[in-house]
Amino acid sequence: MICAAVSPYRAARNECRRMCPPERFIEVFVDTPLEICERRDPKGLYARARRREIQCVTGIDDPYEHPLSPEIVLDTVRFSAEQNARLIAAYLQQHRFLADRRAE
Repeated sequence: MICAAVSPYRAARNECRRMCPPERFIEVFVDTPLEICERRDPKGLYARARRREIQCVTGIDDPYEHPLSPEIVLDTVRFSAEQNARLIAAYLQQHRFLADRRAE
């Protein structure tokens, strides 16, 4: 099972971790600086939050607590989406979540 639990709070992510068998939980930190998030924002939510038109936007007026020890860290500034996808696939193969297609 895969669950994308987008959560800015460590406590919520830790609760998700506690709900899973330890060897089955993989925390993926998509490490993107706030200024890059703002630049890439197709809906303009960050700009609206900066103008105080909306509230509770993570990183603007609501905190984001970085993970302390994620299993995977994706750097979306230095690496492309394809490179990051390959990093995830390699992790999943290494930890036997995916079959190694090279062995077939």
